[in-house]
Parts: sequence; C-alpha cells; structure tokens
Amino acid sequence: MAEALTKSAARNVFYGGSFFFFAIFVGLTAHSHYYMNTSSTDTSTLSASVARGKHVWEKNACINCHSILGEGAYFAPELGNLWDRWGGKEDTAAAREMLKAWMAAQPSGTPGRRQMPQFNLTDQEVNDLADFLEWTSRIKTQNWPPNKAG
Repeated sequence: MAEALTKSAARNVFYGGSFFFFAIFVGLTAHSHYYMNTSSTDTSTLSASVARGKHVWEKNACINCHSILGEGAYFAPELGNLWDRWGGKEDTAAAREMLKAWMAAQPSGTPGRRQMPQFNLTDQEVNDLADFLEWTSRIKTQNWPPNKAG
C-alpha cells in the first residue's frame, strides 16, 4: 500500500464523500417534508379563514416584533402558544373575545412598557387572525417554546 494519498485516490474520496453527504442531505430534507405534511401539521383544519389570518399576520408584519413557534423577532411575546395561554382550548369564545379586546386596546399607553400599534383591524380580520393563532397552537412543536410564558 502506498504511503501517500495519490491524486486519483484523493479525487475518489472527495467525490465519494460529496455524493454520500448529498444523499444524506436529500434524505433528511425528504423526511422533514414528509414529517411536516403527515405528523406535525394539522392539515384537516387548514381552512380559508386560517389562510386569511396568516395574510393578516403577514400584511401587518407581526413577525417584525413577535415570534411564532420560535421564528421572528423577540421584541414582543411569542404567539405560537398564545391560544393555550389565553385558555382557548377550554373556552374558544373567551379567547377570541380576549384577542378582540387586546387588539382594540392598543396602544395601552402604559408607561415603561413596549407599545403595540393600533392596526384598526376589522372584526373579520381579528376572527381570521384568531383562527390562524388557534391553528398554530395545534402544530406539534416538540415542546417548543420551552415555557408557556411567551
């Protein structure tokens, strides 16, 4: 056996390793998409109002201040588990009313606190946003966020 690595052996190691790790990458990507579509996402309740709620989320750039399921800014609270924190699993109507009241009361004017702007959302937009937040609360997040405080 040769003591030095020949050019052809180095090339074979490079191409073989590159192919191996590319195959691993493709396999993990396919597995992630399969898991998202079959296990972690509640596609049975994905409705038009949920899609409109996501549009309200995007149109008002909520992600510039809030995070949802760990994605976004950390200026304001995490909203992925907001529905659970506000008791939406036990009393959906109360959680919806809480969201409507919260959105209507902004900015609160409390000194020393971060202020959320008034977006002047219609009742339909608030209901759609509530549907979106309720839907995101059902995503299997593998215990993310680690605490319920938001």
